[in-house]
Amino acid sequence: MSQESSQKLKLGALTALVVGSMIGGGIFSLPQNMAASADVGAILIGWAITAVGMLTLAFVFQTLANRKPQLDGGVYAYAKAGFGDYMGFSSAWGYWISAWLGNVGYFLLLFSTLGYFFPIFGKGDTVAAIICASVLLWALHFLVLRGIKEAAFINTVTTVAKIVPLFLFILICLFAFKLDIFTADIWGKSNPDLGSVMNQVRNMMLVTVWVFIGIEGASIFSSRAEKRSDVGKATVIGFITVLLLLVLVNVLSMGVMTQPELAKLQNPSMALVLEHVVGHWGAVLISVGLLISLLGALLSWVLLCAEIMFAAAKDHTMPEFLRKENANQVPANALWLTNICVQVFLVITFFTSGDPNGMDPYTKMLLLATSMILVPYFWSAAYGLLLAVKGETYENDPGERSKDLIIAGISVLYAVWLIYAGGLKYLLLSALLYAPGVILFAKAKHEVGQPIFTNVEKLIFAVVVIGALIAAYGLYDGFLTL
Repeated sequence: MSQESSQKLKLGALTALVVGSMIGGGIFSLPQNMAASADVGAILIGWAITAVGMLTLAFVFQTLANRKPQLDGGVYAYAKAGFGDYMGFSSAWGYWISAWLGNVGYFLLLFSTLGYFFPIFGKGDTVAAIICASVLLWALHFLVLRGIKEAAFINTVTTVAKIVPLFLFILICLFAFKLDIFTADIWGKSNPDLGSVMNQVRNMMLVTVWVFIGIEGASIFSSRAEKRSDVGKATVIGFITVLLLLVLVNVLSMGVMTQPELAKLQNPSMALVLEHVVGHWGAVLISVGLLISLLGALLSWVLLCAEIMFAAAKDHTMPEFLRKENANQVPANALWLTNICVQVFLVITFFTSGDPNGMDPYTKMLLLATSMILVPYFWSAAYGLLLAVKGETYENDPGERSKDLIIAGISVLYAVWLIYAGGLKYLLLSALLYAPGVILFAKAKHEVGQPIFTNVEKLIFAVVVIGALIAAYGLYDGFLTL
């Protein structure tokens, strides 16, 4: 066996990579995040929609990886190839913002977890928490600038830290599960704040997307697979594994504590659910596992955020200055831009979290980060549908075309449903974050001597600007809040 073939990944290794990329900090806060929006019946309906939608989206990413292997610049490359430069840029910009907002959420969740042991950190949004999060952010920043990346043993430790507490939680809650608690108010009729079942399903959808962000990463392992067919299998096995873990954590929690009790918990709510069942040691177990998991995830995601911009700059989607690497081959300018944005939003969370009855700061970042990734997901699904409709790459494979047409069609409908489910508030806030990106887009276009917009792109940008202006006025006037 050659050295190259011995380094190829088998099905088990591929599946582990898929599972590892999808399980982050989100699952540890799932009981509260879901109960805040919905009761049992709506949650089960929401998971069914998510299962179908996310699986078709996973298939679209895999199909595009197989049929367009030259488009290896990330999800934004699909938007650029199918719908033009501005859509490609917007997808890269939205994906990048989603990634670093996710990091802000990780910092808040980390110090909210520490707040269980040290009240000075509160929900991760006190002065002490913001100062300590800032110190940790810049420590990681300068660590990455030196070229120190996540080693294999850290990956192993953080993976174990994620999986072991989850299995223990599921096992313990299985025995503590009470059917009378679970069925007490299936449709949430005793809580008028939840609204209708349809509203409950809508309101929980952004949380389900948040816990699956990373599903698009499965396709990046295609070139390393021992068998190309294993990538599709690993995607499905990994997806089903993560889906089962998420649903079990969510559903079993609702048979241990009531919806109103879960909704009031501080995050990470899994820790407090287990504490309710077994006492203090349960909260300690979940909290320690989450802290190790978050520290490992932050190290890799700080670098990944910079690499998103670096990759986009290499094909002139982003300006030239973001291609600059330091002596350790780290994309330094992209890293600085990313972490300055993280720092600004950490400070903003302190000034926007004064309402004791309002949404906790981690959940705010979760919903905002998720809303920003909806555009990249939509354009990727739309590009998969476009290929199938036009028959491009299907000349010798008409049978596959029919199947992919159905799958891509469902994934587009799911992406549109997510944008609708996110609601007008997050659509407007997304526009506010998308609009300033035009400065970098214009600079990138100027560097290659091209006009900034086509006529169609001018109309699209005008709509974005109108949405951004409404959002800015809404924040000023108070009818929109972060």
